[in-house]
Amino acid sequence: MIPIDYPSPDGFSIKEENGKAFIFDVVRKRWLRLSPEEWVRQNFLRYLIEVKGYPVSLMAVEKEIALGELRKRCDIVVYQNDVPWMIIECKEMDTPLNEAVAMQVLRYNQALAVAYLVVTNGSYTFGWDVGRMEAMREVPNYEL
Repeated sequence: MIPIDYPSPDGFSIKEENGKAFIFDVVRKRWLRLSPEEWVRQNFLRYLIEVKGYPVSLMAVEKEIALGELRKRCDIVVYQNDVPWMIIECKEMDTPLNEAVAMQVLRYNQALAVAYLVVTNGSYTFGWDVGRMEAMREVPNYEL
């Protein structure tokens, strides 16, 4: 498991409209319905940006990919030198990170062929260095 030291949630922009909560996504630059999965995704994005130094401009959220005839969406894709470098799959906190979740991110990697794969439910995070075929002990800092 990878320990994640999330930034304080005080920095989030959250608003309520018609009894529903919305959170501002700094990557997509728009307000989104605050679902349990979106909360995990936004926390992980802030961790990547504020703690690990990942540039917002090199991230895609809900990036559509083709898997044969199917269209799927990766929660977060990080690029390095204009090439997909890391896929992060986010699940809501109550979702166990099991074999099915690992298989999902592995299928996504068939389309993108990244160096790193990460799955998180906000409480637990696991990652793999694809080239070395080993578990990650930490999320790498971003280096150009």
